[in-house]
Formats: sequence, C-alpha cells, structure tokens
Amino acid sequence: MSYICDTLSNFNNTMSKKQNGKPKIVLKRSTSIRKSDITRQSILDAALDYLWTHPYRKLTVNELMARAGSSRSAFYRYYEDLPAMMVHLLNEFKEKIMAATGAWLTGEGDPIPLLVESLGNMVEVSYQYGPILRAVLDAAPMNERLEKAWTSFAKDFDDAVTHQIEHQQKSGLIKPFDASPVAMALNRMDSEMVRHHFGRNPRGSQKEVRDAITRVWVATLYGDEALKTCFPEENT
Repeated sequence: MSYICDTLSNFNNTMSKKQNGKPKIVLKRSTSIRKSDITRQSILDAALDYLWTHPYRKLTVNELMARAGSSRSAFYRYYEDLPAMMVHLLNEFKEKIMAATGAWLTGEGDPIPLLVESLGNMVEVSYQYGPILRAVLDAAPMNERLEKAWTSFAKDFDDAVTHQIEHQQKSGLIKPFDASPVAMALNRMDSEMVRHHFGRNPRGSQKEVRDAITRVWVATLYGDEALKTCFPEENT
C-alpha cells in the first residue's frame, strides 16, 4: 500500500513541475546528423507545433514548410502528403506509449502499482503528444489512410491489454469476464481523455486525468478494495 501511494505522490510532484513550466515537445530523433535528417525532424516539429493551436483540417503543406523553414518541395522528399506524415507521427506516438506502459503490459509482480506507474507514464507522454492523437481522430472519418492507421493503433493496444487481463485472470489476480470488450472500453476512454484534455492548448491537468483513469482501470480490473489503496486519503 505504501508503495502505491508513493507512486501516486511521485507522479503528482513530477507532473506539477512539468505543467507549470514551458511545454516540452520531444520527438524521436535520429542519431545521424545528416542534413536530410535535420530537415525531416524540423517538418515533424513544425507539424506538432501547429497542431497545438490549430485544427489539422486547416494545415497545408505551404503553412507547414514556412514554419519548418524549408521549401515546399522538401516536404515531398519525405512524405507523399499530409496524411502520410500524420501516420508517421502516430506510429512514433504508439512506440512511446507502448514503452511507457510496459511495466503493466509485460511486467510481473504486484499488478496495482505496476498499473499506476504505467497509467502515469501514459499520461505524461500523452501530455506532450496529445495533438497527434486529436488530429488523427478528427481526420480519420474523412481519410481512409488515417482511418486504417487509427484502427491498427487501437487494435494493437486492445490486443495488448486483452492479453494481460487474460494472463492475470489465469493467475487469479483479476476475476473472470470477457477481457476483449473491457480492454476496448478502457482504451477508448483513455484516447478520448487524451484527445479532450491534451489535444490542444491550453491543456488540462495531468493529475486530474491520471487520477480519473486510474480510478476506472483499478476499480474495473481489481475492485473497489484495491482502489482504496490508491487513494487512502479518501478512506478517512
């Protein structure tokens, strides 16, 4: 119980410091210092910068490359069109989320602190990358490529969560129920919370989002008694 409370407290302190400071946008960078790598990264940085304050539907290649400080033709050396660039950004976001939630998805040990840690990590990554998810979700109904990318993104997380729920059910840590629809419901809740609270500036509170999804995940998977260990101050 002490470990779980400490985990929540540490995340609250970390998030408070980051939320009060200047937003830090960090995309995956190549170790190469070739000019082409720098140009491509500047395009991705410019796209994310734009999406913090503007809807994806208004983004044009001309606007993007003006922000990136390169010519329009430079964009087409890397991407066929804007949806192709967004698929790239979504895949980077997925890699970071998968890595951030690995403690619970693949870990062994006390599942509740591992889940709390993973949800906190997910919120922290999403706080930096939220506009990517919002842009894809907003555009997917009108663009087949983005719709397929989002479907694949969601399926990967649904499969991973389903697998871990079933694994913990076999170990007696989670009560028996159909894991797949529950995994889907939890993941869609997360994606909507990220889209709504972190999809554009000004962003919502990391702590409020993390606490909200922690309540739902822990209560759903491990029960109300387990939830009490995450929020002991409410038991007094």
